[in-house]
Amino acid sequence: MTDTLPDGRALNDAIAAGARAYELDRAHVFHSWSAQAQITPMTVIASEGSYVWDGEGRKLLDFSSQMVNTNIGHQHPKVVAAIAEQAAKICTIAPQHVNESRSEAARLIAERTPGDLNKVFFTNGGADAVEHAIRMARVHTGRRKVLSRYRSYHGGTELAINVTGDTRRFASDFGGESVAHFDGPFLYRSSFYAETEEQESQRALEHLERTIVLEGPNTIAAIILEAIPGTPGIMVPPPGYLAGVRELCTKYGIVMIADEVMSGFGRAGKWFAIEHATTAAGPVVPDLLTFAKGSNSGYVPLGGVAISGEIAATFADKPYPGGLTYSGHPLATAAAVATINAMAEEGMVENAAKIGEEIIRPTLEEFKAKHPSVGDVRGEGVFFAIELVRDKETREPLAPYGGSSPAMNETVGALKKGGLLPFANYNRIHVVPPCNVSAEEAREGLAIIDEALNVADAHTV
Repeated sequence: MTDTLPDGRALNDAIAAGARAYELDRAHVFHSWSAQAQITPMTVIASEGSYVWDGEGRKLLDFSSQMVNTNIGHQHPKVVAAIAEQAAKICTIAPQHVNESRSEAARLIAERTPGDLNKVFFTNGGADAVEHAIRMARVHTGRRKVLSRYRSYHGGTELAINVTGDTRRFASDFGGESVAHFDGPFLYRSSFYAETEEQESQRALEHLERTIVLEGPNTIAAIILEAIPGTPGIMVPPPGYLAGVRELCTKYGIVMIADEVMSGFGRAGKWFAIEHATTAAGPVVPDLLTFAKGSNSGYVPLGGVAISGEIAATFADKPYPGGLTYSGHPLATAAAVATINAMAEEGMVENAAKIGEEIIRPTLEEFKAKHPSVGDVRGEGVFFAIELVRDKETREPLAPYGGSSPAMNETVGALKKGGLLPFANYNRIHVVPPCNVSAEEAREGLAIIDEALNVADAHTV
């Protein structure tokens, strides 16, 4: 442990400041998704690249990318400089006015989105991007109902949490948001008794079409789904599934919304995860695409909706009924411009794909063969999940759906003790380092996971 932090501060001074921050946090800060009296949040006193320093001064390899959003790592100098430069010019301006950073950010995003998604509406994060995408779909179609899959996450606002398909919606879901859910493909825990990816895709699409017909096609404004579901398990859709959803949406006049809040901007080894889905005619193109997180690595809150030409035309002469005070905030969009340019100049998307294929995937396959607790591994780029089980034959999870367990808590504790900051959810450990993680850092993190899995193994049958 060194005596100074990367920013030049004395370690002891930073630890003391962190202790004071913890006292104030416990006295005044109300934490999300938490029983307030039952948490002991970790203090972070510094960050740089793929690492953070906790309140005790320990250096931890950040394999969570925080909320899977620091895609270019911590304190990237080009983005830090861009924020400071923008702050010296214009800190904030109302959204009705043109500003240089917003215009350039929109151009850079439109260059990278598939198809004709050439208009960008900026929001403050992913949840309100989802809210506005659904509003656009409803106004465009004149319909109200939205279909979304189980095992999904779309945000914490009232509509977005109801659209969400996991347990976090339960406390807020009173059936009042015109949302219906369907089963998506997930071969490891198939709802369709499938034995192959081809069967899983076909049967999931048949189930979705039945749902559309039974819910009433003329009542459905949109189908929203994550290009690769993230927090619910990084379940990569089987070949043909997203193309099939596109066909169903076209057939029934339903808007297809691809949620790329977590999977976009290099996370899955491409600029957008939906690029993994192709057809003989070309790429799968949604009508609306939501983004946030990786668009500027979370340095300043930002999200948005990329809009097709057809939907944009709906609002050519009819006002769009929505907006936000901070839409296209100059500091946030300046950070996005710097982030996207840095990712392109430094080959971060390509690096994510290479690290995933050459290091993460083969190593996780080794873990699956070696550790009795590893039931399944899956992912793309730097977006992988390790599914932990008590029994490989029955696939009983190491923690229940929607909860945790002493076994998972011990495993997470072993990861942190080994020097890794993990992303854990239910019975899974997600392998989600920054897109510019080095090969050495990737191997370091995977070695820590390998050792911690021995703890999980002790809880198998």
